[in-house]
Amino acid sequence: MQREQMVVRSDDARLSELEAAGWVVVARSWAAQLTASRVDVHALSTLVQRGRRHGDIREIGDADLASVLALDAATLADYPGGAATQHNPLTRSSARVTPVRRGFGAFGDSARAVAVTFVDVDGNHAETDFTVVAAEFRGLGVGSAVKAASVLALLRDGVEVFRTGGAAENSAIFASNISLGYEIDEDWVTLLSPPGVVETTQAQR
Repeated sequence: MQREQMVVRSDDARLSELEAAGWVVVARSWAAQLTASRVDVHALSTLVQRGRRHGDIREIGDADLASVLALDAATLADYPGGAATQHNPLTRSSARVTPVRRGFGAFGDSARAVAVTFVDVDGNHAETDFTVVAAEFRGLGVGSAVKAASVLALLRDGVEVFRTGGAAENSAIFASNISLGYEIDEDWVTLLSPPGVVETTQAQR
């Protein structure tokens, strides 16, 4: 029997009660915000240019779907942080870009996707769904480049508030978002229930 996971803010009054009842903190995560007025267009454009050393950075099109799905499948096991930052595998439908689901990628030789980021747009608000980079391209600034490209494009389209987040243990994505201008404004903890509690995994966000 799998134990239940629950995600609560680190300042939630219930946290001490849950820990006293035997719940154990197994992961930490964060959320951050960037507003249009704080976007440094020059700095983000520079990140995009640096990323272009490793591939063509652009919005994802239907012709890219097979390559994007291949990258997603190859990196499914690479998301740390438990329930708070788990990633659902892409399908052809969820990988297809729409006006409310935008996707940006870096494409290397033979149009292979080496990094992608997907963003859900609601009016003038945008929330990053996930960002992932192929293992051999990590540490090269490609993830920052595709995220920067997404912010610049959505900024031109009138988005005013950008939200993102990640696992505390993922120092690379944390540093990437700080370099983009995001400010951390929420901290979360993932708790594992005491033995014997039936799994009903939930995120209390």
